[in-house]
Amino acid sequence: MRDLTELQKLHSSKWLRYSPDVLPMHVAEMDFEVDPGVRALLAEMITKSDLGYLGPIPEVAEAFVGFAQRHWGWTPDAAQIRMTTDVGVGVVEVIRALSKPGDKVIINSPVYHSFYMWLDELKLTTVDAPLIHEGDDWRLDLAAIEAQFVAGARFILLSSPHNPVGRIHTVEELTAIAELSNKYNAYVISDEIHAPLTYADQKFIPYLSIPAAQRLGVVVTSSSKAFNFAGLKAAIIVTQNQEMFEELNAMPEANHWRASLLGGFAMAKAFAGGDKWLAETITQLDHNRKLVKELLAKYLPDAKYVIPQNSYLAWIDISCLGLGDNASEYLIEHKKVAFNPGTEFGEQFGAYIRLNFATSPEIIEEGIKRLAS
Repeated sequence: MRDLTELQKLHSSKWLRYSPDVLPMHVAEMDFEVDPGVRALLAEMITKSDLGYLGPIPEVAEAFVGFAQRHWGWTPDAAQIRMTTDVGVGVVEVIRALSKPGDKVIINSPVYHSFYMWLDELKLTTVDAPLIHEGDDWRLDLAAIEAQFVAGARFILLSSPHNPVGRIHTVEELTAIAELSNKYNAYVISDEIHAPLTYADQKFIPYLSIPAAQRLGVVVTSSSKAFNFAGLKAAIIVTQNQEMFEELNAMPEANHWRASLLGGFAMAKAFAGGDKWLAETITQLDHNRKLVKELLAKYLPDAKYVIPQNSYLAWIDISCLGLGDNASEYLIEHKKVAFNPGTEFGEQFGAYIRLNFATSPEIIEEGIKRLAS
């Protein structure tokens, strides 16, 4: 586990965005060292000056199919797995190929803030079917989603598992989405980048493992989130229906070549041989997600936090502090700790922050103490 002094020497956005006295707990990357097998592969490629453009890379599809079989009992069609630069680029290019300006795309707030930016880039209309929040449960509002389809929405962009609330959609919910998609002839784009980081007490359901989802469904995912190398820039676009696959031939051919050589081979290595590292990482994250609950109970008992089912993001209601919608700015300036403001995930969520707990227990405690102070 790297300490704060070592982490502050890193070059990623997380560690360079704010001054050194601000503790960064916002960007969704982990403070853990990368899998040794991936590091060895990258070191070997760099030593050999093997740093050219990305060419054919069947290793990625083979590795992802094996990973999906082992972890989710799903066998994707390797012939329908395409490379892309990252999940954001993949989602944008998929929707660009299938849409026309002004088309309506459903999102489910609170949701990953980049969804809004991607849809603005495409000049599409974002329509919201917010999650239902009852007690400790956040879930898809199927009636609201159908109402948006009835009103003309041609797409739904799913965060699955859901960022920031850390919820895994059930097979019943996803089947209902697929049936609505077919009924209204609307596309479902499922961002599944967090899927490998599912805890042992939960079961992740790949959207395309549902037969009804395959006609109009597309999955965009990567190893980058689960294996902690977002900067390597490589992801995949997955279909499970030949007609859907051929529709996406409208995407630029350069979608493949814009991905990174190092990223592509790191993804293949991680999916094929990273299970041990991933299991150890999830064990640490499991400890950390519960630690957040314990520390909030100790230092800020009026805060509301539901332990996530997946990944390393804590969605915390801090309305008890009375800081309003600018809580994160206040905390950066006065308490020297950075979280994502809730308003990034939906304008009605000003009472929330998103905290990244993929770090050491000591840093988690320090961050929560600064928040509570």
